[in-house]
Amino acid sequence: MSLLAPEQRTRAFRWLALGLVLAAAFTFIPMWAPLVLAAWVAVMAKPLLRKIAKALRGRHRAAGVLVLLLVLVMFVPLVLATLSLVSGAIDLTKKIAQSDGARSALVSLVSSGDSSDVSEPLELLSPSRVMSLVKEHGTQIAGVLGGVVGAASTALLGLFVFVYAVYVFLVDGDGMYAWLEEHAPLQVTDTRRIVAAFHETGRGLFVGVGLTGAAQGLIATITYFALGVPRALVLGLLTCVASLLPSIGTALVWVPVAVGLAFSHRLGASAVMVGVGVFAIGLIDNVLRPIFSRFGKLELSSFVLLTSMFGGLAAFGPWGLLLGPLSARLAKEALQIVREQRSAAADPVEKRGLQTTGDPVAPLDEPEREQT
Repeated sequence: MSLLAPEQRTRAFRWLALGLVLAAAFTFIPMWAPLVLAAWVAVMAKPLLRKIAKALRGRHRAAGVLVLLLVLVMFVPLVLATLSLVSGAIDLTKKIAQSDGARSALVSLVSSGDSSDVSEPLELLSPSRVMSLVKEHGTQIAGVLGGVVGAASTALLGLFVFVYAVYVFLVDGDGMYAWLEEHAPLQVTDTRRIVAAFHETGRGLFVGVGLTGAAQGLIATITYFALGVPRALVLGLLTCVASLLPSIGTALVWVPVAVGLAFSHRLGASAVMVGVGVFAIGLIDNVLRPIFSRFGKLELSSFVLLTSMFGGLAAFGPWGLLLGPLSARLAKEALQIVREQRSAAADPVEKRGLQTTGDPVAPLDEPEREQT
């Protein structure tokens, strides 16, 4: 016979359940980034999934087609672009670091390298040079290769989890969400609001922030290519990242490029760069950003968004760019729910009115409820 009262046994089991849930959550922490990305992608792809499922007469087939398109459209170009960007970024950093002053750095920004820069990597890859490096730095090279292999294995594992999770969320996401809504230790309306804030963060980052930055980076990259600026892809990526700063962010990249062109006695190209920067790239920020925000509005101020990104980057590494805004948005929604519950509890009249007229927060509509 148990020495504990029924209330004590219930309380003890709840603590046990909490410990088991935390332990299970801890096992998912290493894979949180691909899982969060997969959930966001599945949510945004849900309308397209329904259309393809009708044509193919099957949800599983439609999910497989979407995943295949995702791999072909997103990851293949991403890998190729990354290989090109890494070499270009290294070359650009080296040139700026070797500049004598600000004027020289701006000129090097728009000038191409000489032939010695091209022949140096070929000499490093010669068999004799490779053998000498192995003899002199064998231990260090083995350590570096081990780190590279480990990073590549982690990246491949994350990619596999992401692709598989997208497929699962597309096929079984509705059932998973229904189970979560039924078993979460929250009120149904509170669970829906937290899930809606999670979905809003993904749409806001991908649509409201990502598409605006991608459009500005694309126009900037095309302009850099047209003006003959070397390392145009690297500069275009920097322009895209700088677009996180509203209004003046992209100018931190294209203005130095324009000044460097002027210092290189290419005044016409400099004037074109200024014109595109002010009237094209700037116009996107003022016109497209509000349009994209209608479909992916993130309920965070620009200051909180940028600070949470940088803070997440410093605390959690590259994936902190997503975890920072997600944590801030979920914390904001949770605090709003607590405030509303406290206000309702402090006003019995309002509380009785809420019990008779319904919840103070309208539940999500049916499409949102079906999301992953």
